[in-house]
Amino acid sequence: MTRKTALITGANGRFGRHAARAFAAAGWHVHRFDRRTGDLTRAAADADVVVMGMHPPTYDLWDTQLLPLHRMTIDAARTHDIPVIVPGSVYGFGPGAGPVFGPAAPMRATNPLGRLRREMEALYRDSGVRTIMLYMGDFIDDRASGNWFDRFIARDVWKGRIAYPGPVDTEHAWCWLPDAARIAVALAERDDLARFEQVPVPGHTLTGRDLAGALSRVTGHTVRAGRFPWWQLHLARPFLPVLRGVFEMRYLWSLPHRLDPAPLGRLLPGFVPTPLDAALAEAIRPLRPETRAAGRSAAA
Repeated sequence: MTRKTALITGANGRFGRHAARAFAAAGWHVHRFDRRTGDLTRAAADADVVVMGMHPPTYDLWDTQLLPLHRMTIDAARTHDIPVIVPGSVYGFGPGAGPVFGPAAPMRATNPLGRLRREMEALYRDSGVRTIMLYMGDFIDDRASGNWFDRFIARDVWKGRIAYPGPVDTEHAWCWLPDAARIAVALAERDDLARFEQVPVPGHTLTGRDLAGALSRVTGHTVRAGRFPWWQLHLARPFLPVLRGVFEMRYLWSLPHRLDPAPLGRLLPGFVPTPLDAALAEAIRPLRPETRAAGRSAAA
């Protein structure tokens, strides 16, 4: 049997890194695309699926970079009639949506980042390109990759505290990235999907108290959920353009939401997610003080 090829764009990014690992583990040939030196349409000629991992690194670049990156991907996929897997967020649903995000929920975001997310999704829907659109909550990663969880919330978890950005009793959607990558592989191996398949990744839905409780179990000591110091970011806002987007999306920490599990249950009824405590144990390992100290020493 000929091995299929997955063309991974943004393979060094958060989702792309896990996707490359998951496709390789499933027996696929993995081609990591470098947009600095490569031509995407040419690279896609030998691919069976494109995993769209390219993304503007910061919010302030979305306006100029987001849609061109996706147009380039659509053009390459359409040229060779291959499907695209797009890892997406819940931004398009908007402040008035919820509490369940999924194909049945209308996208009504009117804020700038939400509108861009809606426009991006419309590009794929209107293009006719076979698309698997994943919806994911906030990332939990197995390394300190600069997301909300490791950079801000759980930074001091080994000191017994987390800094929670919203009300501690409000449900919030989280995505363990290795699980999302396994889902991407399983869907890529299906040949009976809709032309435009929308798949929420249910992940873990937690309040701030739930998160603190789970981290208490994992660390073996009490972890308390305190308030995130938004005032510090507010002071830095005039000097850091990226913070405009951070404040724009702040509403998600106060908006109760979860991702609809029904589509994934229909498509992949045998999928078994990683237990929450196991995922968190991996996620906080790089945050240990001795691990951080070793990393700083190595960098020096």
